[in-house]
Amino acid sequence: MRKLMLFIAVAVMSVMVATAAFAGEKKEIKAGFVYVSPVGDAGYSYAQDKGRQAVAELPWVKTSYVESVPEGSDSERVILNFARKGYDIIFGTSFGYMDPMVKISKKFPNTAFMHCSGFKTTPNMSNYFGRMYQARYLTGIVAGSMTESNIIGYVAAFPIPEVIRGINAFTLGVRSVNPDAQVRVVWSKTWYNPALEKDAAISLLDMKADVIAQHQDSPGPQEAAQERGKYSIGYNSDMSEFAPKSHLTSAVWNWAPIMLNAVKQVRDGVWEGNESIWWGMDKGVVDIAPMSKAVPQDVKDKVLAAKEQIIKGNHPVFEGPIKDQNGKIKVPAGEAMNDEQMLGMSWFVEGVVGTTE
Repeated sequence: MRKLMLFIAVAVMSVMVATAAFAGEKKEIKAGFVYVSPVGDAGYSYAQDKGRQAVAELPWVKTSYVESVPEGSDSERVILNFARKGYDIIFGTSFGYMDPMVKISKKFPNTAFMHCSGFKTTPNMSNYFGRMYQARYLTGIVAGSMTESNIIGYVAAFPIPEVIRGINAFTLGVRSVNPDAQVRVVWSKTWYNPALEKDAAISLLDMKADVIAQHQDSPGPQEAAQERGKYSIGYNSDMSEFAPKSHLTSAVWNWAPIMLNAVKQVRDGVWEGNESIWWGMDKGVVDIAPMSKAVPQDVKDKVLAAKEQIIKGNHPVFEGPIKDQNGKIKVPAGEAMNDEQMLGMSWFVEGVVGTTE
């Protein structure tokens, strides 16, 4: 009986050790951040690092980061290194870090893992993202109002739901004010390659596009638009400094609310894995940069009115009727897409010229 009781006690203690990783307040937190591109790229990693800087201002947090980490085996090595050094929470900020983080999280159950833009979770790994499609819709209103050729170019990264969803929301915004406009898509298959992304924008300008939008980290497309005397819509951060004569606005990220919430939960012992966080404009995670002087006041008023409705929850963006490229109704009138449908989006809305491949 004593042996049986001892065995039960050991088993119970093992469970308690495994589940108590995030129980009880911690005096100091070590947070690690892994970026796919340089933090000075003015794009995605730059925006993520702004969130880290907000975390670093907390007196009880120590942060470290590694930039320009390719997706795949390199990211696994870097994430594993953070875990082995006893970091309390690790942020993997690129989609391709998902599977390495899943693998490592299972080996380090006492570490909190936060993966950006993915869909997989574990008991000690959550994913986080923002409803960027809301900001994309607003920038689409600007682009649709400013185009004269009715051809808007979009330099797209990879054909994954995140990017497709952004293109669709942007196009819905464009056509809400200009039903005759079309959005032409060119895939670069890159997150950060300034020269290639600039060349992709040039190819769209050659197709008579007079507004260029993008889903990459570099300001290359902005520079191409300015050199041709055309307009541009930035992404990730306010890219106006790179193309002051061209830039109309940007769809921008503010990762601080999510990151601050996570580290505070870890410190307080209440953080939990297996969670999917998808915050929007109402929580300040996504927004648009200030619109330039080139944007007429009546256009600014339309954008700000739509923004207010989105924040209030009165404008879901993907609300029917919505047709696909072939004219087939995908979202009937009076209905709106749910999160699962938006997160798995693999088709283009009417008005997009291009393929999802």
